[in-house]
Amino acid sequence: MIQPPGFSQQALNTSLGTLIYYSADSAFWQEGKSQPSDGPDLRPPLVFLHGFGGGSSAYEWSKVYPAFAIDYHVLAPDLLGWGRSEHLSRGYQVEDYLTTIKEFLEQLCPQPTTVVASSLTAAMLVRVAIAYPKLFKSLILTSPSGLSDFEKDYSRTFFAQLVSTPVLDRILYSTGLATSGGIRSFLEKRQFARANRVSQEMVDAYLTSAQQPKAEYSALSFVRGDLCFDLAEYLPRLTTPTAILWGKQCQFTSYEIGQRLAELNPKAIKVLEILEDVGLTPHLELPAVTIGLIRKFLAML
Repeated sequence: MIQPPGFSQQALNTSLGTLIYYSADSAFWQEGKSQPSDGPDLRPPLVFLHGFGGGSSAYEWSKVYPAFAIDYHVLAPDLLGWGRSEHLSRGYQVEDYLTTIKEFLEQLCPQPTTVVASSLTAAMLVRVAIAYPKLFKSLILTSPSGLSDFEKDYSRTFFAQLVSTPVLDRILYSTGLATSGGIRSFLEKRQFARANRVSQEMVDAYLTSAQQPKAEYSALSFVRGDLCFDLAEYLPRLTTPTAILWGKQCQFTSYEIGQRLAELNPKAIKVLEILEDVGLTPHLELPAVTIGLIRKFLAML
């Protein structure tokens, strides 16, 4: 969990707990411009939402979002139960994130907003946009998947069932998921297309988040499949203009799933970009390329 220069840590109270988020400092990014440093921030908001997994946090987008801070009021939260945000002593449900994402946007974004999000969070964002379309200007999504798409139930897989075993779940988390070796192995073998793109900084950032008190509750809720759903059931109802970026080597949900999802709603989904030689998180693997594509999508949408 690293805070880039020019960004400050803020807190927002929601109905379910306090969210920590990182906000672009107007004075830092607007220095030398005509707008007074102590005046209102006139930049349109641009929100970045991280995905789920052991040690996830807003760090996931930290190589990308500073590139937009001159032109946008960038906001990047740690979602409930992740990073430095409040951790609840209970299992999490999809509704927890639908609620807190909605409240975050309502409180901090006074106008329809473009939101950039990844993986399962991106799928949840589709549901928020369907329910509250006036909150959104456009969506930019990387590998959006409910992880049970087209009626494939992730919660019935062997690993999900294993992690659902009481006591054993905590042991697996503390000895496997929340260790430096476990995180590095996961990033190198499962999340990235190329292991040599994983840095020690990335491992340290994920480890710090994974070892926060009560971090196991959100992580195990995710791994058990409690947060999964079939995005294909919702996507046809989306009306917000949307662009999708998908890593071709994504191991969790193949790019073919992305193609099938995009075909469900060509009116809302303006483009699906398949990126070669990239896994689940192109924004960490190839941040410069991802920045360029987001700029293209912003102009297009």
